[in-house]
Amino acid sequence: GQMTDLIYAEKDLVQSLKEYIRAEENKLSQIKSWAEKMDALTSRSASDPEGYLAHPVNAYKLVKRLNTDWLELENLVLQDTTNGFIANLTIQRQFFPTEEDETGAAKALMRLQDTYKLDPETLSRGNLPGKCTTYRSTLTVGDCFGMGKTAYNDGDYYHTVLWMEQALKQHDEGEETAVSKVEILDYLSYAVFQFGDLHRAMELTRRLISLDSTHERAGSNLRYFEKLLEKEREEKETEKSVNKSMTTTEAVVQSGAYERPLDYLPERDIYEALCRGEGVKMTPRRQKRLFCRYHDGNRNPHLLIAPFKEEDEWDSPHIVRYYDVMSDEEIEKIKQLAKPRLARATVRDPKTGVLTVASYRVSKSSWLEEDDDPVVAKVNQRMQQITGLTVKTAELLQVANYGMGGQYEPHFDFSRKDEPDAFKRLGTGNRVATFLNYMSDVEAGGATVFPDFGAAIWPKKGTAVFWYNLFRSGEGDYRTRHAACPVLVGCKWVSNKWFHERGNEFLRPCGRTEVD
Repeated sequence: GQMTDLIYAEKDLVQSLKEYIRAEENKLSQIKSWAEKMDALTSRSASDPEGYLAHPVNAYKLVKRLNTDWLELENLVLQDTTNGFIANLTIQRQFFPTEEDETGAAKALMRLQDTYKLDPETLSRGNLPGKCTTYRSTLTVGDCFGMGKTAYNDGDYYHTVLWMEQALKQHDEGEETAVSKVEILDYLSYAVFQFGDLHRAMELTRRLISLDSTHERAGSNLRYFEKLLEKEREEKETEKSVNKSMTTTEAVVQSGAYERPLDYLPERDIYEALCRGEGVKMTPRRQKRLFCRYHDGNRNPHLLIAPFKEEDEWDSPHIVRYYDVMSDEEIEKIKQLAKPRLARATVRDPKTGVLTVASYRVSKSSWLEEDDDPVVAKVNQRMQQITGLTVKTAELLQVANYGMGGQYEPHFDFSRKDEPDAFKRLGTGNRVATFLNYMSDVEAGGATVFPDFGAAIWPKKGTAVFWYNLFRSGEGDYRTRHAACPVLVGCKWVSNKWFHERGNEFLRPCGRTEVD
């Protein structure tokens, strides 16, 4: 959401740069005119100096030129036309992205690459769905090299190999670039070595040396690789088992590719498959249990005349979607209120209870109070009418914006038994339910998925989804672990309200069993 401001800032800088160019060209035009005039004059005077100076006017003008006119030219040459542009650039620079932002943007592309199974060639050529066909942009050799360096500096050799190979491919195809093949091969050969592929590491290193025989590190690396390979051959000769006759290096080479390493998220494959719309467990039998209806909030007087359209998204746990919950005008007002306050979204450290940023939650959020604008109170009241729960003990309206690669990996909204004090300061008990408003359509990606039971819910502007996080017994429903998939194309805006236990004891009475 805030990156749109950078578009206008860059446009302003371009205009400022063009004004500087015009001023510089005007200055050079004056200098050029002076030079041509003096070239003709000096050619004539130098051909016969005594004859030229015999005329007293010429003598006077020579003295005047050297004493006055050349001084004026000097002042013109020394005239600084950069002041306006540099001043504007200095002002705008304080709003520029940082090194951390650039690294984050590169990692966002890699996140999209992994989640949606996009090869580097697809990303480099900009072949993505939606409006990307209109605004398609490509990555240069330098861009791909930069992606690879970011991965390398992060110890991520899997993506280093992918992006350095793409950079090398585009370089071999003849693309003009300031990045040399030697630089690419240097990173690529070492990253390949980290996967244990000695044969390919040696092949790439020899290619590097053929381009730059004085490259010291490459020479020492090649000798080191040769020693390791020789040691591997000796071990192979002593190995008697047929099953173990293939070395690790050979296995890697035969596989033809390097596998993406496992990470901290156990349900990574399920989560990412759901984000792609794969593995959704919507069977015909389950589909028959899902219905559409008009919802009047258990005969809430405000909804009797104008009930909301309610649609079942899932049967157990019960997840419903409501239509036309927010108008376009309300959405724009909420976004307008939230945008200046957007800050990097945080998560609560389960050990310390302190709010901190985390790589598994990449978005910006802000919190709106009813005093901020009547529209906030209006939206809060509407959520109360729909759910039948009170907003008096609910958290403030949270507005979140997911930009490039924005995501929130699988998480629970409620506090678990191992973090009983998560909401202690609020004094309102646990989060009993979640009401999530979709305030934008998303061209590709950005689904809300539930890995435990295989559901995927896609954003639709103006709609909202609702589910209970706790059983009636007060125990957490661990099936509600959910995630916000990375946004592949577009910009995702949501707002949500977390309802708490206190104040809802009689609105949603407790039960002795764990039932929906």
